Amino acid sequence: MRILIIEDDPGICNLLEESFTDEGFQVKSANDGIHGVECALSGAHDFIILDILLPGLDGFEVLRRIRKKSEVPVLILTVANQDQQRIKGLLMGADDYLNKPFNLDELLARIQAISRRTSKQVNSQSPELITVGDIVVNTGSRRAYRDGEEINLTAAEFNLLEVLLSKAGQVIPREELVLRVQGRHHTPYDRSIDVHISRLRKKLSRHADGSDRIKAVRGIGHYYSMPTVEGFMKNPD
Repeated sequence: MRILIIEDDPGICNLLEESFTDEGFQVKSANDGIHGVECALSGAHDFIILDILLPGLDGFEVLRRIRKKSEVPVLILTVANQDQQRIKGLLMGADDYLNKPFNLDELLARIQAISRRTSKQVNSQSPELITVGDIVVNTGSRRAYRDGEEINLTAAEFNLLEVLLSKAGQVIPREELVLRVQGRHHTPYDRSIDVHISRLRKKLSRHADGSDRIKAVRGIGHYYSMPTVEGFMKNPD
């Protein structure tokens, strides 16, 4: 795996470079936002670790520019207890976040979990398609379409859509969604899955009948609802 670290702290960069190299990863560092964007958009990396406080361009602007042209997985590093930073990063398309100071083993675990769920294992002979109403998901190429038009999704959003469509009409517990989408166990104060659901709702838009595609069951979880048109039955709330 080729990892890009966009971080201005030399100590953190050196620590991560050594640790990731020992794990067999190829690692490159960028120490400011402008250089970070250039490296990120070169197409030479499979995963990006992005700090928020950067010289030149801050991490949010770097992420915005990345997401305009690329869906490469991005994990942001934020200062502990900065909830607004975490939420803003997720809303802008980050796949996950980790607080500083962080545990190296946890960082590696999150990278591996995200990578397992975003690896493109294209099988041209028999790609697996999931079709629900006007939504089609190709799990091989990791592309999603609404009424034939491609929907640009982040890695986490694609994972979420795949899980919901695979059990369309069935309520999926929150704990299961977090585990399958983000590769970790749910914790009470972690709202990142809610941000991913909110972004996915907006990108999918509503059904042709005006109903929401993704619905919540209070205290339990979420489900993908079926449209009322073209022979599909609407799920009860």
